[in-house]
Amino acid sequence: MTGPRHTRAWLLLAAAVPLSVYAALFFGSYPLSAAAIHEALTAWLRGGPETQDLVIVRDIRLGRIILSFLTGSALAVSGGVFQGLLRNPLADPFTLGISSGAACGAALALGFGWALPGPSALPLAALAGAFAAMGMVLGLSRLAGDFSRESLVLGGIVVSTFLGALIALIKSLNEESVSAIVFWIMGSFQGRGFDHVGVMLPYLAVGGATVFLLARELDILALGTEQAAQVGVAVKRVRIALLVGAGMLTAAAVSVSGIIGFVGLVVPHLVRMLVGPDSRRLLLFSALGGGILLLWSDVLARTILTHGAELPVGVLTALFGGPFFCLIMARRRTA
Repeated sequence: MTGPRHTRAWLLLAAAVPLSVYAALFFGSYPLSAAAIHEALTAWLRGGPETQDLVIVRDIRLGRIILSFLTGSALAVSGGVFQGLLRNPLADPFTLGISSGAACGAALALGFGWALPGPSALPLAALAGAFAAMGMVLGLSRLAGDFSRESLVLGGIVVSTFLGALIALIKSLNEESVSAIVFWIMGSFQGRGFDHVGVMLPYLAVGGATVFLLARELDILALGTEQAAQVGVAVKRVRIALLVGAGMLTAAAVSVSGIIGFVGLVVPHLVRMLVGPDSRRLLLFSALGGGILLLWSDVLARTILTHGAELPVGVLTALFGGPFFCLIMARRRTA
């Protein structure tokens, strides 16, 4: 897709973002009319009095909507980077064990009741676990003598397996915390808001800037290590920078939401079918598409059940994402 078609697709997605954010404000257990939402937003922007509608729109719905969009964008972009970097269409933010690290950090905080002040305590524990896992994978790859895609994938498998066993041990030692750990691992935005947006924003900014600035080098690396070196790409340094950037995006997303699968796997696949393999377009369209997908997945997760009950959004993405991904793979095989 090039020229006018590409421009139209970009404009369509860009327009869909604010429309989706506004439309999602209508969904929730407490009904709000368009006039009530408009008045609440106007009062917020102009510093008007605190009303019940304003608190619902601003503190409960808008913060959660923005958080779910940013999380979907981060997962989709990191998935696109991992797939390009590892030259593996099945790679996603979970391949390198970063999500397992975040889950382990959260399990330690929940299981042993580590008391940190503020609503950011659990996300920070998960973030620390994600970065520790990323460091372990890079360390194992360095022990192998290089940072090749084979050593990175093997390191990710080893770290994921080890951390999975550690999470099981934590659950066994703290039976009273098992339900909280399991619920967090399933992925949810329940109770999240602007505080969590603030936690992830610095990591999104640094990680996002890194991968977008190195998108051209990511395309060159897809040609092969020797070819990339011949045209002047510092292969090891670029590969590590891309890993750290995409890892920061994954860590930031998982730390505030828990484990949400298939967004980082399915969205880059769909976008690649629409705009081709160019990494700059792929990452940009993945950011918008992943954000919109997870935003509406969360709307469905919090409205599909009655009496205010919610489905973990990670369960919903897995239920729809698994069969959908199988369909994509089957069509690619028969094409």
